[in-house]
Amino acid sequence: MGRALGSHVDVLHVRADPKDTVPLLGEGMSVAMIEDMMDVAEREGGERASKARQVFEAATTEFGATVEHQPTGEGFSVNWIEESGREDDAIAMHGRLADVIVAPRPTEQSDVSVNLALNAALFETGRPVLVVPPTGEASTAKNVVISWNGSAYAARAVASALPILKSADAVTVFTVDSDRTSAERAPELATYLGWHGITCDTHTLSGSSAAVGPKLMEEVAGVKADLLVMGAYTHSRMRQLILGGVTRHVLETATVPVLMAH
Repeated sequence: MGRALGSHVDVLHVRADPKDTVPLLGEGMSVAMIEDMMDVAEREGGERASKARQVFEAATTEFGATVEHQPTGEGFSVNWIEESGREDDAIAMHGRLADVIVAPRPTEQSDVSVNLALNAALFETGRPVLVVPPTGEASTAKNVVISWNGSAYAARAVASALPILKSADAVTVFTVDSDRTSAERAPELATYLGWHGITCDTHTLSGSSAAVGPKLMEEVAGVKADLLVMGAYTHSRMRQLILGGVTRHVLETATVPVLMAH
């Protein structure tokens, strides 16, 4: 995406502070044992940082990016940022000065830090987040689906996606006709996109609220979309975390990148 849009990409790697492992060690451990555990954490952190840097350098070469630490005003460039501390804290700080944050989609095998990092990106930066699935080939977004319910969060996601939508070959808007949203919202969005030179098809999804998430992902697969744009937790976040909801279902099952905003 960075290369396609001629953007600057900051790659952030956060090394865990070995001191953060101390509260997890429990009682009854000697000073020597604690120091040994911290040494192991420091060594493993260094190894992960080294592997991450190798991936960064390989990708820089593969995509033909230039490494820039200061703004140059033109061209596709990248920069490596390495910090020590909590990943969610670092993302909250750096993410607020990014146009979009790229984060992995959590899986059942993900460490708890992956969820914390995604929550920090969504709720503490005010910026859109591109959630990337664990499998699938990278591609440019040429066939985009928008899940539209007229909320402020969905509007923020659409506005953030405008540069991508303008370069897409096809844009499809799905709106749910329910007690919470109206299918009449879709033509309003189509008009807005039209003012930006973007044409789109509109479709209405019907069914119970619980079925919206699965139905949306079914439609995304049906049109062979390579990007989904939507608001994140546009209804009660706590309710969705406990009882489920569209956002939760998408974060658990999406097989294509999802551009979200809250």
